[in-house]
Amino acid sequence: MTTDTIQIGITDLTVQYGLVTALDSVSMTIRAGATTAILGANGAGKTTLLRTISGLIRPKAGSITFGGEELVGVSPDRMSRKGLAHVPEGRGVIAELTVEENLRLGALGRNRAHDAVTLDQVYDIFVPLAGRRTSSAHTLSGGERQMLVIGRALMATPSVLLLDEPSLGLAPKIVAQIFEIIATLVDAQSMTVVLVEQNARSALSIAEHAVVLDLGKVAVEGPATVLAQDPALRHAYLGF
Repeated sequence: MTTDTIQIGITDLTVQYGLVTALDSVSMTIRAGATTAILGANGAGKTTLLRTISGLIRPKAGSITFGGEELVGVSPDRMSRKGLAHVPEGRGVIAELTVEENLRLGALGRNRAHDAVTLDQVYDIFVPLAGRRTSSAHTLSGGERQMLVIGRALMATPSVLLLDEPSLGLAPKIVAQIFEIIATLVDAQSMTVVLVEQNARSALSIAEHAVVLDLGKVAVEGPATVLAQDPALRHAYLGF
């Protein structure tokens, strides 16, 4: 389910690392209850964009609003309590803890504006984790670890989920499962997803809107179906 409500507004966002400009006056809107795919080559600024939205990086200039409230300067822990969850690249679980202990950590900074997501709800979404709840996280496969980090983010009861390269290094069958779960979260729970992906074909298949970054600037944006059907665009920016 999608709406016309703008949940995140990004205006003239500029981020620099020393003399390198990672984002250069980037503007876009993220609509509520839909998946927006952020695409582009390595070094295009995709991860920097997510890290700036979630408060991990302070921009040099520009504005980020969430539900009409300015986010620049808000700490990452307050972001979580406002309903914004960030799943960074790399499937970072706490290996020494069990699956269930990892999930419970996600609830510590939860958004209290909505009813809490329960462990049983997460296990219903990620069925393979239900049978591994007492297993140490270091025993999980790559796909199970990706499910765990997304499940941990869901325990914070977010309204917006920022996902950075969830398909990275996974087998095609597992990638299909992860993307099916993302689509279900949007359709069944009206969640807003901002999806950074190298796998442009899969990302466009579940996204409503897409933004292509190139060297820190917005190169193209529009409906995902339109971008997916443009052969010149696919060849120039998306690699398929």
